[in-house]
Amino acid sequence: MKRLSLRARLTLIYGGLFLVAGLVLLAVTYVLVEQRTAQPFGVALRDVKPVVQATETKLNGVQAEQLRLLVNKAQDDARDQTLYSLLTQGGIALVLVSVVAIAFGWLVAGRALQPLHQITGTARRIAGADVAGRGLHERLSLSGPRDEVRELADTFDEMVERLDRSFDGQRRFVANASHELRTPLALNRSLIELAVTRPGASEDVRRLGESLLAVNERHERLIDGLLTLADSENELTARSRVDLADVVDHVVDLTVKEGDGPAVARELAPAPVVGDPVLLERLTTNLVENAVRHNVPAGGWIGVSTGVRDGRATLTVSNTGPLVPGYDVETIFEPFRRLSGERVGSGRGFGLGLSIVRAVARAHGGTVTARPRDGGGLDVTVELPAA
Repeated sequence: MKRLSLRARLTLIYGGLFLVAGLVLLAVTYVLVEQRTAQPFGVALRDVKPVVQATETKLNGVQAEQLRLLVNKAQDDARDQTLYSLLTQGGIALVLVSVVAIAFGWLVAGRALQPLHQITGTARRIAGADVAGRGLHERLSLSGPRDEVRELADTFDEMVERLDRSFDGQRRFVANASHELRTPLALNRSLIELAVTRPGASEDVRRLGESLLAVNERHERLIDGLLTLADSENELTARSRVDLADVVDHVVDLTVKEGDGPAVARELAPAPVVGDPVLLERLTTNLVENAVRHNVPAGGWIGVSTGVRDGRATLTVSNTGPLVPGYDVETIFEPFRRLSGERVGSGRGFGLGLSIVRAVARAHGGTVTARPRDGGGLDVTVELPAA
């Protein structure tokens, strides 16, 4: 059973209290009027007696008694009619005034709950931000007397302020650490290349140098991934019109060599968007590389398609590969994690590819969804606002 809203419950409380108070007032008034009219109503009996006594000389005893009964009956009827009118007309007036009171109660409750609606709206906008932490700059700044609602709003602003500082600090740390690590990695690469290419270097030194260069290149790709992830979670600074079909065509030509690796099926329809071309190319590259890396050893294929559907530009990358449990799909979008909660090992990337894809899509106001294929592999779909 659906519960009533807080505004409706407050209105019912206001209306109920008013109705109860009105009923009590009507009952008290009825009792007081009834007590007041307990004596013969209209003309007091003492005022009637002289008239009756004056006529008794002309009337016999039976006729005098009938006259007194007639006067008493008329007074009782007048009293009953008065009490009945009090109940009926008072009840009707109470119902009408209660309806007006409920309407005013609805307006007053809405006015009282307006700050709560403001808090709810702000929290909803923050929660619905494209990237986690992006909407945390918004504040309520509620004015008015320092009551319970004002204290709630101030506490909410303080909490959002601390979260904003925390997210900003985290992003700055990732970006700064990545930039700082680039320098020693570049220096290591230069020294290793110098040692390998110098005259007289033995074969063992060359093999060791090649291994060290491979490790160094792996670390450089990790740093580049972290930088891209940090950049994609910030506000976009470069925006231009980009056709996802052109981006996909270019990336597939660079990533998948003809005759080497899985077969590629392309269905590229125009899919114009507005965004950062570098980040969109990285998004596409990660999807295609992920489809190639996690494919079957032989006989595999990759399907890429673009288009516009319901005002959204779509990019879908499908591939053959191992079976993926439906409950484990969200795991692959978490940084440094792979299927079944497995931490990144040393042979298949760093687990940042799809994390970057989701971050870039959110930065452009889009979404990413993945669906396991029945025969193995995934269908990954990116939806962005169409230009």
